[in-house]
Amino acid sequence: MRVLVLHSHPLDESFGRALYKLTCESLEKAGHEVDGCNLYEEGFDPVLSAHDRRVYHDIPDNLLLVQPYVDRLKKAEGLVIVTPVWNFGFPAMLKGYFDRVWLPGVSFDLVDGKLTPTLRHIKKLAAVMTYGATPMRAFLAGNPPKKIVKRVIRAQIKIGAPVKYLAHYDMNNCTEETRAAFMAKVRREMENF
Repeated sequence: MRVLVLHSHPLDESFGRALYKLTCESLEKAGHEVDGCNLYEEGFDPVLSAHDRRVYHDIPDNLLLVQPYVDRLKKAEGLVIVTPVWNFGFPAMLKGYFDRVWLPGVSFDLVDGKLTPTLRHIKKLAAVMTYGATPMRAFLAGNPPKKIVKRVIRAQIKIGAPVKYLAHYDMNNCTEETRAAFMAKVRREMENF
């Protein structure tokens, strides 16, 4: 299976980067073809410009500036998102990826006001997230990233596709042991993706 792994953390030495590398390695070990998309390293521009917004609904003009990313998404059969959660949301880099790449004609069709999902070729979805907050604080804030993955993105991919949401909460108080345990869990889940 061809798996697109999206990553959005700017620091090479971060725990998030270690999780991204572990995710890619574990998926490859399981026999998947991995397309690692490290948005920072690739220099992805997350800004939806005035021009981008003006042509947002104009297919194929809306795809011109992001065509390589569109092509990668369309080839994917699996999707894994590896990212930190900042201020109870996705980092701007990842949010910009969704705004600029998941366009009409890519992730959905919009005809006469009716939206039809078009990422049904994606058969599996997973997220590997890190939070500074505790599970309770994330819950009280509504945990938007979890809802986006488990509700919004899930609704756009193959109906009934399995979705895994792996989260290491309370990174502000993590230990070497909690990080090691989470990495072991990620390895296990990705080797069985």
